[in-house]
Amino acid sequence: MVNEGRIIQVSDINIGENIRSLRIKNGYKQTQIVNQLQLSGYDISTFSYNRIEKGTQNPTVTLIFKLCQILNCDVNTLFGYNN
Repeated sequence: MVNEGRIIQVSDINIGENIRSLRIKNGYKQTQIVNQLQLSGYDISTFSYNRIEKGTQNPTVTLIFKLCQILNCDVNTLFGYNN
């Protein structure tokens, strides 16, 4: 039996660090991001948002798209592919 291929795992992306860097680059405090998310209809606490930036909680797809709008970036940038 020939091994036709394997799934190659790429280095893990810490999206929380990328979100934090983009937030700081744009001059926002965490509370300002949370306020904008809440005003857009996304229910999140400052505690949960903080955990996402620390990498102890994963963001939802909806949150990722909303953060892209707030931080004026695309998903590739958020995942660190445009660095």
